[in-house]
Amino acid sequence: MASDDTKLRLYNTLTRTKEDFSPIDPGNMRMYVCGPTVYDFAHIGNARPVIVFDVLFRLLRHVYGESHVTYVRNITDVDDKINARAVRDYPELPLNEAIRKVTEKTAAQFQLDVKALGCLEPSVEPRATDFVLPRADGKTDMVSLIQTLIQRRHAYEANGEVLFDTASMHDYGQLSKRPLEEQQAGARIAVDAHKHHPADFVLWKQSSAQEPGWESPWGRGRPGWHIECSAMSEAYLGQIFDIHGGGLDLIFPHHENEIAQSRCAHGTKTMANVWMHNGFVQVEGKKMSKSEGNFVTINELLATEKFGGRKWAGEVLRLAMLMTHYREPIDFSVARLEEAEQKLRDWQRAAASAAGVETRPEPSVIAELADDLNFHRASVALDAIARNANRGTATAADCLAATLRFLGFPTDSLLQAEDKESAAEIEVAIALRLAALNAKDFAKADAIRAELAEQGIQLLDYKDEAGERKTKWEVKR
Repeated sequence: MASDDTKLRLYNTLTRTKEDFSPIDPGNMRMYVCGPTVYDFAHIGNARPVIVFDVLFRLLRHVYGESHVTYVRNITDVDDKINARAVRDYPELPLNEAIRKVTEKTAAQFQLDVKALGCLEPSVEPRATDFVLPRADGKTDMVSLIQTLIQRRHAYEANGEVLFDTASMHDYGQLSKRPLEEQQAGARIAVDAHKHHPADFVLWKQSSAQEPGWESPWGRGRPGWHIECSAMSEAYLGQIFDIHGGGLDLIFPHHENEIAQSRCAHGTKTMANVWMHNGFVQVEGKKMSKSEGNFVTINELLATEKFGGRKWAGEVLRLAMLMTHYREPIDFSVARLEEAEQKLRDWQRAAASAAGVETRPEPSVIAELADDLNFHRASVALDAIARNANRGTATAADCLAATLRFLGFPTDSLLQAEDKESAAEIEVAIALRLAALNAKDFAKADAIRAELAEQGIQLLDYKDEAGERKTKWEVKR
């Protein structure tokens, strides 16, 4: 049940308004977020929903209790892009084996990336390929869901495919606000002449011998993209659940079609009560694309010097993503990362004097996050706690440390790295001073000693067992 009396207000894409949030069952709060299609390493655009909904997951656990929140984030491991990648990377292997190699590698890298971003593991992380056929445990599967849609006259077979009949749903288009009659324009009638309506979408399609496939009532084939999430969300959260999240680009057609499938299969008025979507990510003022040369993966940011000529800590990337309200577009840049790094370093310095006393996150921070994840105002509250901690208020330092941990930020990571960098610089200065002493350039040696002393570094000269001059150093207390 609810662990405190925090009241949540969340923007609902379905109604285009911010609403008071009321879970279906406070003892069983349920959220589904569309995860990655693992045909390649996740890019920074993929990082944004992972981080945003991790913060929401943390907030929900705080409000309703950890054991009362179920967060499902899927992995899509059947997709035409995956097929193409498998053929490219493993041409010597049978396709199904090549696909497994691609998805195992990219899914494993995704897990490492999101862990580095400070994200908690979801409660459940289903893979699409495990939910295609009827399961021994009876959980919802795609083939059975499609059969139900056919039986209820919401789907039909045509030209070797099974398609959803959009005209069979009187209010199709509620989420995207795109009425069915407006979806004629630009439809490829000649190509899709077997469709009853141009907006009808694929639930099941045939597979050639060169494509992955499963035996089904409609022949060997594979599922359409949208049916995957309808099956996996129902398998763990039921026919109607509390929150469905994802990127803005998923509103249409993916989320619109999820709603259509799930509602029509069960005769329900909704699939999820609240639909939340994060904004787009640009890079240095431009849409991210390989042709622009600004396509950056999470792993490249963390492990290479591709962006800004240096590596970036995962917690810096996390803060950079949160500094803009989740519904607004982000212009991701080196300057933005530098700003986030400085801000996080300031917070960590202020929290360094924490005595380790267990305390709850700062209520004012929780209150701001409860208002549709307003992280900007939450960070203003963090700044206020940091100022108190810097004035020597021990309880403020403890509170700041607890709040940073609650938000998924380590309390000393950048300071540790800073200490290591400083130590390396001191060792270089000492080596230069010893070289100056050996060259009898005493003026230069004294200048280096004086410069280090100004930084609070005290030097102690001595000789080792071989009689060679050495220098120790320590920070003056």
